[in-house]
Order: sequence, then C-alpha cells, then structure tokens
Amino acid sequence: MRQSAITLGLLAGWLGSAAANGVVAFEVVGDAIPAPLTTAPADAARGRAIVASRQTGLCLLCHRGPFPEVRFQGNLAPDLGGAGARWSAAQLRLRLVDGRRLDPQSIMPAYHRVDGLVDVAAAWQGRPLLSAQQIEDVVAYLVTLKE
Repeated sequence: MRQSAITLGLLAGWLGSAAANGVVAFEVVGDAIPAPLTTAPADAARGRAIVASRQTGLCLLCHRGPFPEVRFQGNLAPDLGGAGARWSAAQLRLRLVDGRRLDPQSIMPAYHRVDGLVDVAAAWQGRPLLSAQQIEDVVAYLVTLKE
C-alpha cells in the first residue's frame, strides 16, 4: 500500500510538472500512442510547414522527403516519403513524442518529452520542442505521405 501511495505521489508530481510545461499525458500501447494529444482538429498544411521549417521542426536536417523547395535535406534518417504507408498515425505519434522508447540509440529528438533529457540548452529546459497541437499537425501531414 505504501509503495502505491509513493508511486501515485510521484506520478501526480510529474503530471503536474509536465502539464505546467505544456507536455500532455499520453498512453503508449505497443509501438504507438493511439489517442491524439489534443481534441482540436489537426491541420496537415501546418504539419507540412513544421516539417519543412529550419526553425521549428528541423526534420529535414536528418530526413529527406517530398519538399522540392527545400535544399540540403538530410540522409541520416528514413525518407519521409511514404511515411503514411509505413506507419499508422498512432505509430508516427510515438516516434515524434519520444522515439527513443522504440530505439534507445536513436538520434531522433524527443519532441514532446521534457523528463530525463541531458545536454538541453537553457532556453529549452523543461519545455517540449513541439506542442501537442504541433505534434498532431505533423502526424496529420505525415499520414498523407503514401508514396
């Protein structure tokens, strides 16, 4: 009984801290986060803009994809073309939120996690890289990439 109370207390403290920082609680099921992080509708156009942005998502530093207007795309990570055919929205959501749950050696940043990170710039300490809405927008875009 005492262990449960301690665990619940720690969990409540983490959830309170995470919520204060904009991190939304989520449940991982297998290799996915089945439930959207927000109730607001996702916007694939906003998601595409985040993926292509060199200031927000920075996705194209490592990935390449169907972005003819963006020069110098990465080749360190999987091509984003066909992402919607390879992974479900729920699987993409986990990969964005915290891909290291699937591969601890991944170079993919945790875009919606703040706990347990090291070497975080002062401006980003305690803040997720992408908001819950931004995660959902990126997921909405990536699922459209079927080829």
